[in-house]
Amino acid sequence: MENAEVLIVGGGPAGSSCARALTRAGFDVVVVDAKPFPRDKVCAGWITPQVIADLDLDVDDYRRGRTLQPITAFRTGLIGGSSDLETTYDRPVSYGIRRCEFDHYLLQRSGARLCLGRPVASVRRDGARWIVNESIAAPMLVGAGGHFCPVARLLSCRSDSAPVVAAQETEFPIATGDTDAFATLPTTPELYFSRDLKGYGWCFRKGAYVNVGFGSLDREPLPKARSAFVTFLKSRARIPHRTPWRWRGHAYLLSDPPARRVVDDGVVLAGDAAGLAYPQSGEGIRPAIESGLLAASVIVEAQGRYARHGLASYEMLLRRRFRPSSVGRFVAGTIPFSVSSALAPALFAAPWFVRRVLIDRWFLHAHQPALA
Repeated sequence: MENAEVLIVGGGPAGSSCARALTRAGFDVVVVDAKPFPRDKVCAGWITPQVIADLDLDVDDYRRGRTLQPITAFRTGLIGGSSDLETTYDRPVSYGIRRCEFDHYLLQRSGARLCLGRPVASVRRDGARWIVNESIAAPMLVGAGGHFCPVARLLSCRSDSAPVVAAQETEFPIATGDTDAFATLPTTPELYFSRDLKGYGWCFRKGAYVNVGFGSLDREPLPKARSAFVTFLKSRARIPHRTPWRWRGHAYLLSDPPARRVVDDGVVLAGDAAGLAYPQSGEGIRPAIESGLLAASVIVEAQGRYARHGLASYEMLLRRRFRPSSVGRFVAGTIPFSVSSALAPALFAAPWFVRRVLIDRWFLHAHQPALA
């Protein structure tokens, strides 16, 4: 039996961020993941300057041999609309990354012992220890394995009424000679919202790669909505007419309202396992990283006392960070899906709304400083 002080299930941004903070604090940490790294992870994938600060990321080191696409503008509109709006900035407000590179980089620098390519087949409690796969034991367990995390299944089941975003997307390298067929500029991701405002699609060019996807709160008609979005992009000459792409699907819970219990004796959940995606945009990278860091801080402060009451502050920290009060919701504005569709054309044509609310608040969370 292999032993550790903290066992983390999931090597994505939540798990690797938690692992790095703990190893730097002197903890012996093991990270278990079903996939070998680098693994294929399709994601629109951009990180804000706050994420770079949260991670203490060496940008010069990271961009060596990896994609780090500066974003200085956004193009937005409604699917089926005849016009769109470009919002520009005088500095990079975000950076495009490829998750296969980003996640691998973070995990490798975490300093944790890695157990990769081994799915979690069993998780059980044995006295004061958690035992995973009957081979690794630790008094503290962190569930960071995404929406379908096996640790999350132990703590709580998703309510049927909980808001779940389902998405389908594809990412691929631009073939030689096809560069001019993609009108989307690398510095300017494009976001187009459905008429009922229950979902949106994106087209994002990251250096030599393109990511196209569509996410929605309506899961049943998702393939049809995705297909309609691709047709719209073709009609606007944003992408080539020939698109033999391989689509990937995934789902995640929004942070508001809370849908999962995140703390129990000797265990916490982080990232998508905890259901922390921003309700305004569905973004999960920053909540994953920050929840991983918050989980690590609570584990350190617990000083080996991992009963539920010793970890209870974690739930409070998540609530403060990701689940705003009613006043906070009013300040931030309502989420795109709940804005009246009758007002949508006027709102999306208003530069002040697009810049100050849609992009700065809902997508960039520019008003919220990094944890540091």
